[in-house]
Amino acid sequence: MENPANHDVDAPPKLTFSAPVVVPALVVLTALLLLCSLAPQLADRIFSSAQAWVVGHFDWFYTGVVTFFLVFLVLLAFSRYGDIRLGPDDAKPEFNFVSWTAMLFAAGMGIGLMYFGVGEPLQHYLNPPTQVAGTPAAAREALTSTFFHWGFHAWAIYGVMGLVLAYFGFRFNLPLTMRSGLYPLLQHRINGPIGHGVDAFALVGTIAGLATTLGYGALQLAAGLNIVTGWDTSTTIFRVGVIVVVVSLAGFSAASGLDKGVRRLSEVNLILTFILLGFVLVFGPTVFLMQAFSENVGHYLSQLVDLSLRTFAYEPAQDPAWFGNWTILYWAWWISWSPFVGMFIARISRGRTVREFIIGVLLIPTAFNLLWMTAFGNGAIWIDTHVAQGALAQTAGNVDALLFRFFEYLPLAKTVSWLAILLIAMFFVTSADSGAYVVDAIASRGHPRSPVWQRLFWAAVLGVTAIVLMLAGGLKALQAMTMVAALPVAAIMAALCVGLWRGMRADLTHATQDWAPATSFWNGQHWRKRLELIVRQPNAGDIQRFMQKTVLPAMREVATEMERQGLPAQVHDDSMSTEGSDAGTVRLVIPIAELRDFVYGVRPVKRKLPGFMLTEVTEATENVRRHVVEPMTFFADGREGYDIQYLRHEELIADILRNYERYLSLNADKRTVLVNRAPEHNEGTP
Repeated sequence: MENPANHDVDAPPKLTFSAPVVVPALVVLTALLLLCSLAPQLADRIFSSAQAWVVGHFDWFYTGVVTFFLVFLVLLAFSRYGDIRLGPDDAKPEFNFVSWTAMLFAAGMGIGLMYFGVGEPLQHYLNPPTQVAGTPAAAREALTSTFFHWGFHAWAIYGVMGLVLAYFGFRFNLPLTMRSGLYPLLQHRINGPIGHGVDAFALVGTIAGLATTLGYGALQLAAGLNIVTGWDTSTTIFRVGVIVVVVSLAGFSAASGLDKGVRRLSEVNLILTFILLGFVLVFGPTVFLMQAFSENVGHYLSQLVDLSLRTFAYEPAQDPAWFGNWTILYWAWWISWSPFVGMFIARISRGRTVREFIIGVLLIPTAFNLLWMTAFGNGAIWIDTHVAQGALAQTAGNVDALLFRFFEYLPLAKTVSWLAILLIAMFFVTSADSGAYVVDAIASRGHPRSPVWQRLFWAAVLGVTAIVLMLAGGLKALQAMTMVAALPVAAIMAALCVGLWRGMRADLTHATQDWAPATSFWNGQHWRKRLELIVRQPNAGDIQRFMQKTVLPAMREVATEMERQGLPAQVHDDSMSTEGSDAGTVRLVIPIAELRDFVYGVRPVKRKLPGFMLTEVTEATENVRRHVVEPMTFFADGREGYDIQYLRHEELIADILRNYERYLSLNADKRTVLVNRAPEHNEGTP
């Protein structure tokens, strides 16, 4: 099957939907919406029973697999695999560090921080799992539990999915979809029913998870506007209008593209978030918050191992439902979001090393989340006990309005509430537009240039889903469904880790093998010609002639012999072209359905001469070139190329065969596939 990532980006088609993915996903989503809207009580009973069954039988699995994700990423970051780059070896990051950080933060947990920043710590304080409610010990445990739910483990889930997608998408040139991570395990079968099913499941889970979050965002926006303006925001028309307006803005942003729309919105979000955080830190109990942050981090890190594997097997929590309603539900929620957030952070992380990716994804958002939860969570608990005399805790059941009730005890309450409303709306738009972008990527199997109308379509689907579920009261039922649906996704993610490890091991093994440089084929013959090339510093015309007289004939001779051996081979000559991404290149391609294409390409690369080689410019030397053009190889697996201008015809053929043998050695079972395709030529080296 054709790889969508290889489509001509200059001529985007009018439709890039993958029917085997989109059709079943829309059928399942429609059935879910009909059930929640026509029979909400039945849906609630079904999903609540299923949630209780999952918590009762598989809480240990959720606990173990999420901890495994964190350990797996840490081991990768501090191993030799951390040096592998997400893309070709010479790739550079597409976004600068600030923009990358802003998009990481905004895509992952923006609305959630606004909604649960005050609500979760305060609810844990009032109903802690093991301590006595309302005590200092309960406050410490409340923040530790909140840190646990929003810290390293949450971002490890996102990091695993993002790393798998980025690695196979940018180094193996596979579509940026969930199925690609299973390539080392399934090989060509990722293009069949199994792969379609994985992507369809990811599509449904992503839409459902996003719609649930958008629903909570709409409720919080409505509650904030009610407190600030006094409007009656509880009406159906108002809440639907909020979602329609925000999703319309998200559609406009998504249509403008990732670089313009999502990046700029994310950067604005980050600025507003720091302003709001700074206000709470300055006008709240500043000294106490700084002291609490230090103690919270220390207690969280000291308890990390115990928290990671805790299942309350020996001593159940004071509230038996606490573990399932909080920890397990969070793990399931993050897992259901992982195709969305993982694909998004993969898309923005091309060019970074595995180590940079892991450290950035684990540390930066986690550090900010912990500071945020301290400022708002500890701040709310301190105000409730020292200022409000318990009045704030009495409103803890209405989480929609709790953030704005918290602001009432701070200076400039109305102004800050308006800032929070703006920030929630911005997070709302960012989540919806990045969600539309990612959902379209899943539905299109990672096509690089899908039409704009498709992103608008998915933005509309997200809005309609959120509206239907909010009106039908199906958000709680959908939470329960999320926990059930995330169970097989967690198992798939564990398989993705195995596939990633196998791919990286093969990648690094081949990179570190003693593959001699191409020029080692030179045996000293034709030394005068080589000296002439060294002294003359060939220009673009010389390299073009070298392509025509040496490289192309060698490639065509190899292609002819490949055809005779029963393997299709193609030579693409763009050496005379001056436009497009392939301008000036020549490539030998062996397209094999069972494997990623073998590519041996050569392109002219302009390189600046070192400073010590530049002579002083005088009238006699003003025409000395300060750049040199070299014919550099390139491949499909991300390796850096090398200069082949000194190779002659036979030496170039030997280099092509050497790289083809390297390609076959990637996996022994793949070599067997090729050999079995042409049994009459089994003898000798392929």
